[in-house]
Formats: sequence, C-alpha cells, structure tokens
Amino acid sequence: MSWVFLIAAGLCEIFYAAAMPRTEGFTRLWPSLFCGAFIAASMYLLSLATRTIPVGTAYAVWVGIGAVGTAVYGMLALGENRSVARMACFGLILMGIVGLKLLTLRGE
Repeated sequence: MSWVFLIAAGLCEIFYAAAMPRTEGFTRLWPSLFCGAFIAASMYLLSLATRTIPVGTAYAVWVGIGAVGTAVYGMLALGENRSVARMACFGLILMGIVGLKLLTLRGE
C-alpha cells in the first residue's frame, strides 16, 4: 500500500507544480488554494509512504514522478522543448525510479 501512497503523492506533485504558475506568486486566491491543497496532499501521502519505504528511496521516487510528470505536462500542454537529449534525460530519471522500486522489492 505504501507504493500506492507514494505514486499518489507524486501525482499530487504534478498537479501542484502545473498549477503554481497560475498562482502568480500566490497572489490569486483560487489557483493558490488549489496549489496549496495538492501540496498538502502530496506531503501527507509521502509521509504515509515513508512508514515502510526508506525515506531516501521514497523521496527520490516522489521527486522523479513529479519531475517527469511535470515535464510531460509541459511538453504536451505548454509546448515545451521535446528534444531527444531532454527526453533521454527524463528517461534516465524514469529508469532510476524503476530501479529503486525493484531494489525495494528485493529488500535492499
């Protein structure tokens, strides 16, 4: 169940990162409330995940999900750079997430 919490925490990170520019420095009420709610949810779910997943692993996976997910959002919705080099770097992050998950399954 901890991995479900961790994935959900990463998804919440994507939502708040995507919403953050709309807050205009947290000066707009509704986007700021939306962003704050997802920040809180992300932190809460991450804390639940660290009950059984080592904190270093959980944090790395959480950040990785957020980074890759937010980059995908930026490329698809905002027209950000889709260069091969950029995609390869995000692929490396994704491989790191999968590797950490596999190592955790083996008990390392």
